[in-house]
Amino acid sequence: MYRVLFCLLLLCSTSNAWAQPQALYVGVLSNWGNQQALERWTPMMQYLDEQVPGTQFHVYPGNFEALNLAMELGQIQFIITNPGQYLYLSNQYPLSWLATMRSRRHKGATSAIGSAIIVKAESNYRTLYDLKDKVIAASDPHALGGYQATVGLMHKLGMDAEDYFKEVKFLGFPLDPLLYQVRDGNVDAAITPLCTFEDMVSRGLINAADFRILNPSRPDGFDCQCSTHLYPNWSFATNESVGIRLSKQITQALMELPTEHPAAIKAQLMGWTSPISQLAVIQLFSDLHIKGTDSSRWESVQNWLKDNRHWGIFAIFIFVVATIYHLWIEYRFHQKSESLIETERQLKQQAITLERLQSASIIGEIGAGLAHEINQPIAAITSYSEGGIMRLQGNQTGDVAASIELLEKIHRQSTRAGEVVHRIRSLLKRRESVMADVNILSLVDECISLLKLELQRRDIQINKRIKGEPFFITADRVGLLQVLINLTKNSIDAIAETQASGRGEVTIELIFKEYQVDVLVIDNGTGLSQNSDSVMATFFTTKEDGLGLGLAICNEVVSEHDGAFSLKTRDDKQAGCIAKISLKKRGCERKVES
Repeated sequence: MYRVLFCLLLLCSTSNAWAQPQALYVGVLSNWGNQQALERWTPMMQYLDEQVPGTQFHVYPGNFEALNLAMELGQIQFIITNPGQYLYLSNQYPLSWLATMRSRRHKGATSAIGSAIIVKAESNYRTLYDLKDKVIAASDPHALGGYQATVGLMHKLGMDAEDYFKEVKFLGFPLDPLLYQVRDGNVDAAITPLCTFEDMVSRGLINAADFRILNPSRPDGFDCQCSTHLYPNWSFATNESVGIRLSKQITQALMELPTEHPAAIKAQLMGWTSPISQLAVIQLFSDLHIKGTDSSRWESVQNWLKDNRHWGIFAIFIFVVATIYHLWIEYRFHQKSESLIETERQLKQQAITLERLQSASIIGEIGAGLAHEINQPIAAITSYSEGGIMRLQGNQTGDVAASIELLEKIHRQSTRAGEVVHRIRSLLKRRESVMADVNILSLVDECISLLKLELQRRDIQINKRIKGEPFFITADRVGLLQVLINLTKNSIDAIAETQASGRGEVTIELIFKEYQVDVLVIDNGTGLSQNSDSVMATFFTTKEDGLGLGLAICNEVVSEHDGAFSLKTRDDKQAGCIAKISLKKRGCERKVES
């Protein structure tokens, strides 16, 4: 019987032990003293008790040093503090953010930490520059809003905070004495966290007219004036001793906290949100060269190596093997690179050969027109020279002026014939691109001249329209001329294929814009039978005797000019196609707009 009673008592005591809630401690930075921190955050702990069954949360208030020590001794599992202290602690302990506070007084802002530099209203201090060699009061050297934000501002202004002030007095927490020191004339200025001044005024502790804020600014939606850049708000963080399941429950409870819940009102927040980026704080610390615990980290590494020599040797072995493998990969890469460069060189030579074939094909197609162009100046030269010979044979005496005029006519015609031959040779003898200042208008005229007889033979009218103020471009003259001839010849062929009644028409329109020129070749032919990407592919052609190189070469040449090339069917209720080239203005570095 006694044994049964003993077992029942033991079972009851065990169940009571199991029913005990898990005690969890949340460190809270107490800017206004420990009592104020307890009053502010205790309702939040009670809210978490309700939302996370089997737990009992407690507030652990303290300043920077107290919270750092509590984290080191394992007395707290969570911490509510500013990003500055979090980054300092994260260099020593594995911490992670759970949520970021949304400030209640600034319409839910998540960036609400900054500094206000306060002086007496009657003082002559107007800017930070006036505080050179003056006595300053601040809360703590690790306070992001109470000191570090101001030092970051000074760095941007070219000031060295270490020797800029005569003395910096760190008074710790609460924050009230900072402004009392300014009021009593013990210091020249005080660096306070955002809204410290406004809070003390609202509590009736100081008179607002007795003070003035240096470098004042009031961001949109904020109730307080600030002297510095704003940084991310306080956040709720946990260390690795807390399980993932519990961390997830706490995070969910924080995210679901209603805005008007008594805990949110008492904690002066509008709820919590997902952790926001700490990049601004990290950059600030980088500018200030703030180092966490590099020495202790190095000592930890040394201790680890002593206790784990075999792992260290294994790591060195892996490093050596990885280095050898890397060198082998570099060697193979070098070999492949040389092979690729040689292949690229051969492909480029083949491309030039194909381009030359395309040029020869065009010359063959417009051969009759070229023969006519050459025949005209030769016939004129023959006529002028025969007239001169007849005059000399008949012993006709002419004046010197008439002879000079006759020779000038012969010279002009020979020059004209030479230009035609030169144009033909330029198209056939394709060489490396030579960039120079080019008048696009003269290229269009030259293109029309070469195709003149072809246009007349097919009864096609060609028009040239100019919009805007003409300017020079930097281009390869021969390559660009070949592009214009290719596009115009394609328009002529497309018009020849159409069965529609009416006269064929090709329009070359030049639109000079601020930074580029658009050249449009518009025809009333058959239009595009397939999409533009397929038509511009190498060796694709719709002509029976075509090489399929024309548009591919055009696209390549335009790309070499950092331009844009496109084809599309006309959208003005007329059949036909529009080929558009966009080229940069001479000296312009902006990318063309297609």
